[in-house]
Amino acid sequence: MRYVTAQLTSVLVLACAAGALAGDKVYGEGVSGTELMNVSELLAKPDDFIGQTVRVKGTAVGVCAHRGCWINVAGDKEGETVRFKVKDGVIVFPPEIVGDTVIAEGVWTANELTLEQTKAVCAAEARKEGKELDEGEVTTCMTLYQISGTGAVVVASTE
Repeated sequence: MRYVTAQLTSVLVLACAAGALAGDKVYGEGVSGTELMNVSELLAKPDDFIGQTVRVKGTAVGVCAHRGCWINVAGDKEGETVRFKVKDGVIVFPPEIVGDTVIAEGVWTANELTLEQTKAVCAAEARKEGKELDEGEVTTCMTLYQISGTGAVVVASTE
């Protein structure tokens, strides 16, 4: 009986180390730790975390429709999301995970845009809202923050 208990304990430890339990779906390397950070904490002081491995838990609210190469994860405060981006083709997230709980892990990065890139991003956002952008109003460059992902776990529904 001790042998069976030791085996079961080993399996549970390995599953937890990978960040997944029975029924969870692991993508890429999964998650390697248990400490989670709130999305609001990342967004409040984004420069403090650049280059650090971070792990967030939230609801998948968007998935790349072209290659499945990113997920937008909604956090603990309404309207706040972070993008979890992976290299194209390395991990492919299906659109069906929208609405599911996700734990995502990777390195927090900052991508500084040129003024032209910033105008293009602002114009695309305006079009999504059915508006037209006055490019003269855009005078400063944006920094886009994201998690450069190594792995994620879609948590199995408990329903």
